Amino acid sequence: MRRHRPSHLLTLMVEPFVPTPKGIEPDRHLRITVHDVVEPAEGSICPESSDIAEVLAFARDWDRSAPFLVHCWAGISRSTAAAYILLCDIHGPGHEERIAQGLRSHAPHAQPNPLMIRHADALLGREGRMIAAVEAMGEGQMVWQADVVELPLSLDEL
Repeated sequence: MRRHRPSHLLTLMVEPFVPTPKGIEPDRHLRITVHDVVEPAEGSICPESSDIAEVLAFARDWDRSAPFLVHCWAGISRSTAAAYILLCDIHGPGHEERIAQGLRSHAPHAQPNPLMIRHADALLGREGRMIAAVEAMGEGQMVWQADVVELPLSLDEL
């Protein structure tokens, strides 16, 4: 947190409650309460299309002058899905595969949540391209918890 000095923070988890860290304005910390599930199951909170729409709207207010930090419980599925979604939104249609390859390169452990990707693909009108690009990534390296991953905004650096 201190090293990266983000201006915006996206938290994707149910528990525990994550307080807004010093240095981030409370209105720049969005909490989306979802479990890491890919289909409805009793007792779980599935990511909904409205959650992804809220993430997109929140990120569109980011001026990109400081990093945007995304985190979940382990840094493997929900957060990598959100990072992929945000990069696809920033760069527009036609870059889905390049962004997925860049994500795999920078985060070999990434397993983007497929339900979040399906919602984003529909919301962004990508006609299955986001889904296909994430599926083409294949299995990520097995880890219990990921380290911080820095993803560049530039497609040339991905």
